Amino acid sequence: VNKGWYRLYDSLYHPFLFRKGMNDMDVKDLFKDIKKYEGKDVTLEGWVRNNRNQSNFGFIDFNDGTYFKSLQLVYDKELKDFDTISKIRVGSAIRVKGTIVNSEGSGQSHEMKVKSVEVLGDSPEDYPIQPKRHTREFLREVAYLRPRTNLFNAVFRVRSVAAQAIHEYFQSNNYVYFHSPIITGADCEGSGEMFKLTTLDMNNLPLNEDKKVDFKKDLFGKQTYITGSGQLHAETFALAYKKVYTFGPTMRTENSNTKTHANEFWMIEPEVAFCDLEGIMNIEEEMLKYVVKYVLDKCPLEIDFFDKFVEKGLKEKLNKVINSKFVRITHKEAITLLKEAKVDFEFKPEYGEDIAKEHERYITEYFNGPVFITNWPKDIKAFYMKLNDDNETVAAVDLEVPGSGELIGGSQREDDYDKLIKRMEELNIPKDDLEWYTNLRRFGGCYHSGFGLGFERLIMYLTGIENIRDVIPYPRTPNNCDY
Repeated sequence: VNKGWYRLYDSLYHPFLFRKGMNDMDVKDLFKDIKKYEGKDVTLEGWVRNNRNQSNFGFIDFNDGTYFKSLQLVYDKELKDFDTISKIRVGSAIRVKGTIVNSEGSGQSHEMKVKSVEVLGDSPEDYPIQPKRHTREFLREVAYLRPRTNLFNAVFRVRSVAAQAIHEYFQSNNYVYFHSPIITGADCEGSGEMFKLTTLDMNNLPLNEDKKVDFKKDLFGKQTYITGSGQLHAETFALAYKKVYTFGPTMRTENSNTKTHANEFWMIEPEVAFCDLEGIMNIEEEMLKYVVKYVLDKCPLEIDFFDKFVEKGLKEKLNKVINSKFVRITHKEAITLLKEAKVDFEFKPEYGEDIAKEHERYITEYFNGPVFITNWPKDIKAFYMKLNDDNETVAAVDLEVPGSGELIGGSQREDDYDKLIKRMEELNIPKDDLEWYTNLRRFGGCYHSGFGLGFERLIMYLTGIENIRDVIPYPRTPNNCDY
């Protein structure tokens, strides 16, 4: 009775739940326990991946997006609309009713014996995603359709599952999910790397007495940016909640056309109070292992696909990460290792300088696994990183992983007010604009640390995909802002 009243309530207040054609059965539900459905009739809605018809029978590769594997639909001459079904084109949306039976062919354990097919949305002959192998470059040109291919169906499902894993890791470890602002006046990464935001008429800019743009007449009354990082704001909440994390979109103006850079990407940025450099490395290692294992457990079919068609040995690589102890070396030790290597590097490694991609690759191959590189030269790192006792390096860390290079960058933050102010003066960073940030050191400050993980680089690592443009739904890169 209660169930009946509940359904009546829903039908009155949520009629969309019972609209014509609404179907509760997904292909994923079917494959969870397909033997349970043997001999039973089911109704499914989804899309035609392929339709192979012969004189007396035909096969449709059917996929509804809920499961990586497609379901084979078998139809035969006994159906009165056999000829109509045989002409249903690739890409069409259909509703199909039929009986789940053991498959007589190879490649699948079960299939559906079709009783009826209704075309819900037709597809023309020139539908771009035909049942053949397409290049990734071509599929970027039809990015709104590429999730219908096996490759991108797998990529974006892994992306979804990895996002869930990140939230579950932090939530289960008492972190507060902090929503950092997208619009900011805080210049964290350097204004040259941040998009400027304005409502001013670009064809008729107001000027002040110095003939410069008068931002007092802009919406916020001053120059504002689209965020390049949520870190500074996250620090304020970490000094109230102890452990917080952000997970959201980030924009940078870098004019780079490499396979690992994009102008819009997603970042995970935890901040932890009462945590030093060693502590934040422990968190990075634990979190990465958690996410990798979560994806391996939740997406076995997708990982098998990547291992077979994208990166041979991917499963072995990921399982190795879970079971390995990450190596920890200093930047100075890394440079010494590179200098002693009998390798003709294109970029010569030098103390006090950054390391190149080829250096990252050599280091991870040398140690045969992930490597933390710590204590970087202060001159190539950000102002907020804690100055070490040598006054030459900062308590910064990069995590290098095989195949992807730098995956995570973090540091212990400078908690000494005077040292932070001095560092900002050295780098000509306006103190007035960041007084709220420096005041954290005055008002109950403590030692604290954090890191940033580029989500797309994580997905590249998990899938073996080499280009960042292929792990984000609609890539924003120089000269590319389609859709």
